[in-house]
Amino acid sequence: MMGSSSRQRAILSEQSRPHLKRYVRLQFDPVRSAWAVLSPERVFWPDEVSLDILKLCDGRHTVFQIVDELAGQYDAAREDIAPDVEQFLQEWSDRFLVTL
Repeated sequence: MMGSSSRQRAILSEQSRPHLKRYVRLQFDPVRSAWAVLSPERVFWPDEVSLDILKLCDGRHTVFQIVDELAGQYDAAREDIAPDVEQFLQEWSDRFLVTL
């Protein structure tokens, strides 16, 4: 039997301190006047809200703090935006772009 190298899925919590993987970076593209997320063999063009989330993924902010920051920034109720922020971060973790 060959060795199994299955990866355990990281599960997001409010105490998680997400940060971009070492091979992922945010870069402004002056030609398109837009921010890009660069990773090996892939480029993502995040919308404004996604970009605001990613900019807070610095390894210092917890998910709880990110939601609070965005709630204030967008003048939105914390409970209204928390599920979307959490889903976004979980998806990016599942895609190996963010570490939780």
